[in-house]
Amino acid sequence: MHETRNHEIPPHPDRHFASARLGIIGGGQLARMTALAALPLGCEISILEKNPLSPAAQLAPLTVNGDWADAHTLRKFAASVDVITLENEFVDSAVLRQLEEAGHKVFPTSASIALTQDKLLQKEALVRAGLPVPAFCAVSSPETIAAAGEKLGWPLVLKTRRNGYDGKGNFTLRSRADIPDAWRALRGDINELLVEAFWRFTQELAVMVTRGRDGATVTYPVVETVQRDHVCHVVQAPATITPELAAQTTDIALRAVTAVGAIGSFGVELFLSATGEIVINELAPRVHNSGHYTIEACACSQFENHLRAVLGWPLGSTRMITPAAVMLNLLGTHRVPGRPLGMERALSVPGAHVHLYGKAMCGPGRKMGHVTALGQTIDEAMATARLAANAIHFDPIT
Repeated sequence: MHETRNHEIPPHPDRHFASARLGIIGGGQLARMTALAALPLGCEISILEKNPLSPAAQLAPLTVNGDWADAHTLRKFAASVDVITLENEFVDSAVLRQLEEAGHKVFPTSASIALTQDKLLQKEALVRAGLPVPAFCAVSSPETIAAAGEKLGWPLVLKTRRNGYDGKGNFTLRSRADIPDAWRALRGDINELLVEAFWRFTQELAVMVTRGRDGATVTYPVVETVQRDHVCHVVQAPATITPELAAQTTDIALRAVTAVGAIGSFGVELFLSATGEIVINELAPRVHNSGHYTIEACACSQFENHLRAVLGWPLGSTRMITPAAVMLNLLGTHRVPGRPLGMERALSVPGAHVHLYGKAMCGPGRKMGHVTALGQTIDEAMATARLAANAIHFDPIT
């Protein structure tokens, strides 16, 4: 482990004047936007990340390049901050528990991460809380997958129990014939897997919930997300559903984060069927792509509220300050340097808010940034956001 300039974490000249010293494990765009929310609050941010060119490293002078799977590295990092939080769910909960046992404050807690980072344990916790989820079961071989298909019906969704995101770790099985390809793609010989019944939905919904250390909670509006190839492309706030369905969805999301002992901002992804039935797809124990719109559209963003929650401060208002908002992800198509093209045209669009993540390399489906627009209607906000998003490219112009 080493600091970006030295091999040890140096004393910070302004340390005694910081309102709080927050350590973030992971240095991607979620950590970057959390750091941006922390700066006006006078927080001192430290980042632990393997990649020395991470998006968050550009904003945190105390960036430690190291492996968060290494207990010694984590202990040294924890000793330099007041509170530790995470930008992803990939840090093993057992390692986080060791930090807690050594007296360090970690939020979300290791117990909460243990229940959410393993999708099988997550689903089991939700079922115990009486919450609706698609039928599921663990599988350990191609034969058990086939048996699950006969029991639950085809199609099925095969998932890795851990470390899956943005479509990575998912495979839709239309019939028994797809099992060999799915087994190889998800490396079933070394990964623990589960299957879920395919849920025929008409809308994908999401709710951001922030829960404080004292149990206080706030919920953001229900949004509709549009996915392609399991990757979020569009978020529309609020979702075009009835007030009754919105209230039901919010209640389910609130009960879900309470069931896993959440502290901080958690994302709850849900499916809505044509008959009005709602089930939980997955929980994300962190700030989430479906809540990026809150930076411009809400009185207090998901990132600021996450900081308030993990630091033990009062939670802020989640009220939308506009009737409608749309967020579009800026996704790469080829592996090329991450230098954006077309910024002049994008920034000439009135009302468009452009966020670039500062990633050194672009890749197919990689989230390079997002554009948010506010409006009186979803259509108005969508038109503004699309005009700006379509102007930005990360690929060579030929």
